Amino acid sequence: MEYLSFAWKNRRFLSFGLLLTFFSFFGQSYFIAVFNTDIRAAFALSHGEFGLAYAVATVSSAMCLIWIGRMIDRTRLKTFALCVCGGLIASCVLMAAAPVFPALLFALFALRLTGQGLMVHTSVTSIGRHFSAERGRAVSIISMGGPSGQAVMALVAVALTAWLSWRQVWLVMAAFSALVLIPAVAWLLSDHQDEHLARAARTGEAASAARPQGVWGRREVLKDLRFYLIMPVSLAPSFIGTGFFFHMGHLVEAKGWSLAFFTGAYTLYTLFSVTLTLFTGPLIDRVGAVRILPWHLAPMCVALLALASSDHWVVALIYMVMTGVTVGVRITIGGAIWAEIYGVENLGAIRSLATSFMVVSTALSPVVMGWLIDSGVSMDSIALMCLVYAAGASVLSGASLGMRR
Repeated sequence: MEYLSFAWKNRRFLSFGLLLTFFSFFGQSYFIAVFNTDIRAAFALSHGEFGLAYAVATVSSAMCLIWIGRMIDRTRLKTFALCVCGGLIASCVLMAAAPVFPALLFALFALRLTGQGLMVHTSVTSIGRHFSAERGRAVSIISMGGPSGQAVMALVAVALTAWLSWRQVWLVMAAFSALVLIPAVAWLLSDHQDEHLARAARTGEAASAARPQGVWGRREVLKDLRFYLIMPVSLAPSFIGTGFFFHMGHLVEAKGWSLAFFTGAYTLYTLFSVTLTLFTGPLIDRVGAVRILPWHLAPMCVALLALASSDHWVVALIYMVMTGVTVGVRITIGGAIWAEIYGVENLGAIRSLATSFMVVSTALSPVVMGWLIDSGVSMDSIALMCLVYAAGASVLSGASLGMRR
């Protein structure tokens, strides 16, 4: 009841955050992966070559995100959000129209920057700054948009490909977003007050030269050991999940499953991800995100162990459930941890830095796994490698618990 009361009281601003995280699906690897086979056929690319192109586009978008992402600290939220949404729609049109490989590369770059990068960054940064005592609850609510988009839109895309070409699907999606996303964002933010702009006016641009004690900026964060101890465990769900979802066509072929069955199992992924997201929000408000962080990869480790051990169809369900649990916890932690550790004064700049690392990790996993697949390494062996990484990252993050500045 307390959750519902909080959500209703803040329904307009939370709806804005939820909407942006949902529509970030365009730039997410799982959605692009639905068209993996068609895109490789259209441009005559191997698994590794497409993975490399995807990595180049993603790393480039991560570099741009560091610069563009910090602009949310000094720009009206409505203006910033509408520009991001417009860029996402234009990216979808570019993807549909790409005639040659360089155009495809640029379309992938634009989708990754606006979709995976800026849509989520805008949503989580604005919510993390707006709420304080109930930040965990707020982030858990808006974070439901991510797994919901993954469950719904992957199935919608697969269904549409039965009637339309992959290029036509992207055009349909662009038109749908233009009709729904832009008007909704404009209305939801029509009466929003940008409290961070008031702080920026009081602090002034000179704050970076004479920063008040206890206020963290990007430069200070890069000198903090905790940031580097936390990043591996923070990146693990994105790195591992992106790699397997990106190459799910090869995964289901190797396991003897059908693509429709595997994408249908997204329902379980969504169910458990959303459930754990809602559960983790109040828990973060009570104990803090930093204390939960070292333990949240345990379910994913179970998923990877199952994936490496058997080809039975039940393994696909185990993988979706356990991965959904980890991602549900991770989504909420990710929206709260940087504000919890470094404050909200420069949250946009700090989150854009952390998000750029995450985006780079999602760039590396498809190309690394693509090369491994091209080299004949089995998906079972890749799962075991990921299991070792996840366990090691969890141990590293635990070392940051007792550290202070």
